[in-house]
Amino acid sequence: MSSTTPPPHIDQPTEPASTLSSGGTDQHGARAHSDGGWDTKVPVQTRSERFRSGDVDAFPTVTGREVNWKFAPLAKIQPLLDGPLDGSAYPFLATQSAGADVEWGRSDDPRVGGAGLPEDRAAAAAWSARDAVLAITVSGTDEYESITVTRSDFGTQPRAAHTVITAEPHAQGIVVIDNRGTALLSENVEVVVRDGARLTVVTVQDWDDDAVHVSTHFAEVGRDAFLKHVVVSLGGDVIRVNPSTHLGAQGGDVEMYGVYFADAGQYIEQQVYVDHDAPNTRSRVNYKGALQGQGAHTVWIGDVLIGRSAPGTDSYEQNRNLVLTDGTRADSIPNLEIETGDITGAGHASATGRFDDEQLFYLQARGIPEEEARRLVVLGFLVEVIQKIGAPELEERLIAAVEQELLEGRTVLAAPATEAAAAGVDA
Repeated sequence: MSSTTPPPHIDQPTEPASTLSSGGTDQHGARAHSDGGWDTKVPVQTRSERFRSGDVDAFPTVTGREVNWKFAPLAKIQPLLDGPLDGSAYPFLATQSAGADVEWGRSDDPRVGGAGLPEDRAAAAAWSARDAVLAITVSGTDEYESITVTRSDFGTQPRAAHTVITAEPHAQGIVVIDNRGTALLSENVEVVVRDGARLTVVTVQDWDDDAVHVSTHFAEVGRDAFLKHVVVSLGGDVIRVNPSTHLGAQGGDVEMYGVYFADAGQYIEQQVYVDHDAPNTRSRVNYKGALQGQGAHTVWIGDVLIGRSAPGTDSYEQNRNLVLTDGTRADSIPNLEIETGDITGAGHASATGRFDDEQLFYLQARGIPEEEARRLVVLGFLVEVIQKIGAPELEERLIAAVEQELLEGRTVLAAPATEAAAAGVDA
């Protein structure tokens, strides 16, 4: 556990916004409208061309009309957008093997920015506010190293955090960031997987019911390297985790998994992005979620870009949502952009629906009560992703957490009927 606070942060880097050539209008004698400035704007659907900067002041105030903010409950997130944020070091508990290390670094740590720059105001606010960097390094090559960082003491004041995870060349290991307790937190997580390395990164959002957590993950995957990235979101009031991966070296491989369970009034959002930018790269994206209770809302937006410089790409993304009760909402938007015809394969899929009646009938016909049958269907749906983690103890804990979510959901749904019966009213 560490409580040392490094010196204040330094000036933040800025990546200039991309601009469209004016030749497209000038050659036809046309001019952009004076009130629009469309000659310098990039279409919002082109994810790779979004403006990036580590300076919060470079981003305009968020209104909720932006394509990447239109679903979010801004009233709850607002303190993390406009600050001020406390970016100092915080207490944590770490367990690690010999080939993995965790330490506090200064805000000007040279590893910062190695995986990307913020694309929105929330990430830039956390980036600008950092006064410390939690540096996690996996260097062992002989065994599959492991490190677990448990964080539970953020408190209720607006906080910022910055984590850099590095897998050295040919290293192999798993890093788990386990989030608990209450928090009002905005953070950036950078993941750098160097040539030939194999790394699994798991983040678990098992916050208290009042927590608000906004997080942006950036990953850079090296030549013939492999990254497995897993996002598990169960507890909290508002959870927004947006991971992006840049496959910028030949043979880079990424698998991105997500599992989430939204209860009544809970908001969970994931915006996933994979940028194929080198030959013979591979990606698989698979996110699954369940929703129950009035006002439960999930958002999944998946963007995959196969660039001109990425022949031989093999890519597929999908999102599945299981609706358990009325009154829920699941927004699922897969996007695929292909700039080269020389690919191995590419596809995307999205589906949202209720229980499969045939599955329930099959189980009930074999003597399994309806409630137990429903539990088994939900577990079977979500466990497929949980078992991709590769850490048996953590997998068992998450399966138990999903079962508890189902139990609590049944209790909440049964409460109105119980109260009505006690009052002598037909439910």
